[in-house]
Amino acid sequence: MEPIEIFKRWFNEELKLSKARIPTAVCLSTVGIDNFPNARFVSFKEIFDNSFIITGPLNSRKGIEIENNDKVALTFWWTETERQIRIQGVATKISEGLAEKYFKERNVNSQAVSSICEQGNEIDNVEQLEKRVLEKVLEKSKITRPQNWSGFSIKPTRIEFMEFKKTRFHDRKLYEIVKGEWNIKQIQP
Repeated sequence: MEPIEIFKRWFNEELKLSKARIPTAVCLSTVGIDNFPNARFVSFKEIFDNSFIITGPLNSRKGIEIENNDKVALTFWWTETERQIRIQGVATKISEGLAEKYFKERNVNSQAVSSICEQGNEIDNVEQLEKRVLEKVLEKSKITRPQNWSGFSIKPTRIEFMEFKKTRFHDRKLYEIVKGEWNIKQIQP
């Protein structure tokens, strides 16, 4: 079975059991502009064209780091099924059409925050910023996607699946692209 199909099956199994408020959370790791690794949780949107989609501001730290070095990693940890999936791949900016689609799917509070806030920048008055966001929400008008809000398509080059076992003899399989084809290896726990 292809690794993308395994991912989809595992993801759906976890979603059916998950009690997490945000079951689509995934850890995105980038190489910082200072060459230190940088990790944060983002929301996984879907698999599109055999790539993993995440969204957010292009001028945020993650956006700047991906622009500087397109090699990224995603790590999924699923509590209910006791599985982990590690993905390494290359990130590219998604199309304007996809960015519009994902922005429209966001709730109004998320749209308002994205249209007003400059993610990761320092702020002196958080209450004033919160007031501006609330005013935007209360306007009840359509919120336009900011030009700096988009997303990334992460084309995997490696995917590792790990199923945890009570014996600690975890089952680990590593899929890697070799000469354009997925190659599978069983690796030690």
